Amino acid sequence: MRAVGSSRVMCDNVPGLVSRQRQLCHRHPEVMRSIGLGVAEWTAECQHQFRQHRWNCHTLDRDHNLFGKVLLRSSREVAFVYAISSAGVVYAITRACSQGELKSCSCDPKKKGTSKDSKGTFDWGGCSDNIDYGIKFARAFVDAKERKGKDARALMNLHNNRAGRKAVKRFLKQECKCHGVSGSCTLRTCWLAMADFRKTGDYLWKKYNGAIQVVMNQDGTGFTVANKRFKKPTKNDLVYFENSPDYCIRDRDAGSLGTAGRVCNLTSRGMDSCEVMCCGRGYDTSRVTRMTKCECKFHWCCAVRCQDCLEVVDVHTCKAPKSPDWVAPT
Repeated sequence: MRAVGSSRVMCDNVPGLVSRQRQLCHRHPEVMRSIGLGVAEWTAECQHQFRQHRWNCHTLDRDHNLFGKVLLRSSREVAFVYAISSAGVVYAITRACSQGELKSCSCDPKKKGTSKDSKGTFDWGGCSDNIDYGIKFARAFVDAKERKGKDARALMNLHNNRAGRKAVKRFLKQECKCHGVSGSCTLRTCWLAMADFRKTGDYLWKKYNGAIQVVMNQDGTGFTVANKRFKKPTKNDLVYFENSPDYCIRDRDAGSLGTAGRVCNLTSRGMDSCEVMCCGRGYDTSRVTRMTKCECKFHWCCAVRCQDCLEVVDVHTCKAPKSPDWVAPT
């Protein structure tokens, strides 16, 4: 009884949930705990992918939607956030199923008996990741908030949520173990396993860079491309409506923290270069001392031993805008 009461308290205190999401939370509190643990993973992946960009997927601890007002826009950054978070929910639930942490699911029950692939016959064994359950629950939970509305933004979110879910399944791979004399592989036992989440993140990053700007079609049931020169988006593509702000200055309405104080790369020509990252405002240079590993030597067998060395390096950080009106309104 205490467990039921504590799960109800937990579900009732999660901000921003719609009624259908609270129902699922009450019914499956252990799944919600797995989703909660997965948030840190997909947030870290988002920050890894945007680490060299002006908007770096920063989170706001005191804001119930994690990313603040940046989610109010219909930009390509928001398209990525919805896709990677949806993918993260699938990944977290599927992993919890395989690890026996959930009452409502286990290993994939369909992977039984004998099957064939290009290498011949094999037996299904081990624990295949039950990704279909992960996708089904993620669709029911994550999409519930969008299904209440039929507007353009809801359709955009639903599309990107689905693209995220499909991305995880794309990297499901077959792993096998050989049995036989001296590992001759006369018999094989195989199972399906999700790849590391980084593969999903890298794939969705490519989709972010190729995201397609769309507008609603005339009957309000779907999208058409904003620029006729571009192809129609597939179910795997990310879509967005609005152009992104430049994220150069602090703007609370746009969800931008600006780039003042961000570290930039003086020798780069990419997005992390001081010219691009600092938006032409220039940069400050400070000399810092840090500890690094040096004089590493390989010792037989099998260790690498290094010395601790002090290294003096120049760190470049973006200057703040000179104009007094850069500070966002309160």
